[in-house]
Amino acid sequence: MNKAIFPGSFDPFTKGHHSIVRRALTFMDEIIIGIGVNENKKSFFPVDKRVAMIKDLYLNEPRISVEAYDGLTTDFAIKSNARFIIRGIRCVRDFEYEETIADINRRLSGIETILLFTEPELTSVSSSIARELLSYGKDISMLIPEGMRLDI
Repeated sequence: MNKAIFPGSFDPFTKGHHSIVRRALTFMDEIIIGIGVNENKKSFFPVDKRVAMIKDLYLNEPRISVEAYDGLTTDFAIKSNARFIIRGIRCVRDFEYEETIADINRRLSGIETILLFTEPELTSVSSSIARELLSYGKDISMLIPEGMRLDI
């Protein structure tokens, strides 16, 4: 079974990452969207709210589940019996960094990473941009997937 972890905290709320999940479903049997929990990182939404919103977005897709986890993504992947980690790339600059992380993951845990480029028209849509716009009360509906409700 091809099972993958798609790690993200806020990222699955953006169109670019949503499209990556949809494309990954064409060759994966199951995807777990992993919400990393780290007390030292500030998040826009509490963990339980992020999990609920992402579950709501993928409600009609039985091959997608959403789980919060603490610690390394590779450890979570092993615990979940996932064979792959999916990572999204917004631009070529990100590729070298993500490739290095993929190599480290492979060496430390044996987990392979699949790097998927975001479609060119969605490359400017990042979680940090969406988060900042939200913090100023701006309408970000053009940045989020259809059907996503950001209950603030």
